[in-house]
Amino acid sequence: MRLRKALLVIQIGIACFCISLSAASAQIVALGASNTAGYGLSSSQSWPAQLQAMLQAKGSATKVINAGISGDTSAGILSRIGSAVPEGTRIVILSVFSYNDNRKGISPAEHQANVAAIERQLRSRGIRIINANGHIQSALKAGMIQGDGIHLTAEGCRRVAMGLLGSVR
Repeated sequence: MRLRKALLVIQIGIACFCISLSAASAQIVALGASNTAGYGLSSSQSWPAQLQAMLQAKGSATKVINAGISGDTSAGILSRIGSAVPEGTRIVILSVFSYNDNRKGISPAEHQANVAAIERQLRSRGIRIINANGHIQSALKAGMIQGDGIHLTAEGCRRVAMGLLGSVR
């Protein structure tokens, strides 16, 4: 009887471990600067948070991590890939514009080299990359922009999340 209980406990432990591995591998990381972070908005209004809510509404247990940092540059994003993109991540939604780079004296050539290095590092880990720049630019061009003329509104973030939803399944 004790042996059966011990085996049952071991089986439950193995099942829990496998479930946690599955959950860890179902991660999506949104990597970028202020429009990823949700500058000027509540955290629940950022496009990564809205994407997570949309996935959950469809019954998905996928977790979307917002690794956007306002003011970050392509060099900053490159330097923090190891800490921002945990093991088990299967998708990175990448948004790297040159705006912050230009403000901080990073040349267009260096910007492109940094973006290429970011993509190489992610691909070398077997991570699929989805580029969010087009969705963000589309929302900005549609006027879904805060008063500063740079950052998305909550509605703009919703539009970005809707645009990405089909790509992350």
